[in-house]
Amino acid sequence: MEITESIVIGAGQAGLSTSYHLKRLGIDHLVLDANDAPGGAWQHRWDALTMNDVHGVAELPGAEAPTRGMQRANVAVPASFSDYERDHALPVLRPVKIDRVTDDDGLLVVHAGDRHWHTRTLVNATGTWTQPFLPHYPGVETFVGEQLHTVDYPGPAHFAGKSVLVVGGGASAVQFLGALAPVTETLWVTRREPVWRDDDFTPEAGAAAVALVEKRVAQGLPPQSVVGVTGLMLRPQEREAERLGAYARRRPMFERIEPDGVRWSDRSFEEVDVILWATGFRPAIAHLAPLRLRSAAGGIQLDRNGRGTTAVADPRIQLVGYGPSASTIGANRAGRSAATGVQRSLKRAAELITTG
Repeated sequence: MEITESIVIGAGQAGLSTSYHLKRLGIDHLVLDANDAPGGAWQHRWDALTMNDVHGVAELPGAEAPTRGMQRANVAVPASFSDYERDHALPVLRPVKIDRVTDDDGLLVVHAGDRHWHTRTLVNATGTWTQPFLPHYPGVETFVGEQLHTVDYPGPAHFAGKSVLVVGGGASAVQFLGALAPVTETLWVTRREPVWRDDDFTPEAGAAAVALVEKRVAQGLPPQSVVGVTGLMLRPQEREAERLGAYARRRPMFERIEPDGVRWSDRSFEEVDVILWATGFRPAIAHLAPLRLRSAAGGIQLDRNGRGTTAVADPRIQLVGYGPSASTIGANRAGRSAATGVQRSLKRAAELITTG
């Protein structure tokens, strides 16, 4: 039976960063990626998203970040990831869709259909893109118009001439309104009053936001996105939508969905052609369920008061792109932390064998 020292699940920013650092430490490992090609979630983003539109893509360790410009993000970033895998000879195997991870007498077993791999440690880098969150509201199944989530967004041209209801209070909703308001009628709905910031997003402000996410993870609570605690800002490309009143035309959440629109608790009604759910994502960690990593609070507790990547319930497991590392900058830092966590776990296991 072949046993790998470590397996990384996922070859997005966090997975590639982890693989780079594992290789630098001389740790035998394999990266299993569910996609047919390099690029992580970036390859699935909409064609209209350019590199000038994205909030930022940090450079991978030992490389430069993709340049900004009008090139499609779903082409430019995957191309850079592909070059990175090749240039650093990273051991990526694809496509491999993981079903579950189990424990077999002290070894972790990664299952993918009729294939499986044994490993001493595991780094989960599956991100969130495959787990879109769609809230349920009464009557949702009766709506005869079009319903789309962020993962399905085809670009603004698709919505021309249609009345679009954008649901969600995060950066994606702001970005969608910025693109759609100049070409069609929009209405914005959020559960809470949006929190805007008009000051510069300094490194200190970013650190404070990350600290809030770390605090939740340290308590074993489900993570809140870093973007969700930074507040919202308008970029230059969204100023035209602001001028058109797209962000002022905001209402609280509706009470129910009807065949041709939505109705509020005060009985007011809005007819819409499209409901665009910009309601975020959840961590893609269902395959880890057999390992029982979740705390009683519902999340996976991480070490170092939430600043680390090691699962408190099982130190053989590292999580990157989870909680405070769910950003391109955080993913790079987490990759280094995960690699040292793997090294630490392997050393501990070797010491136990020697002394036992």
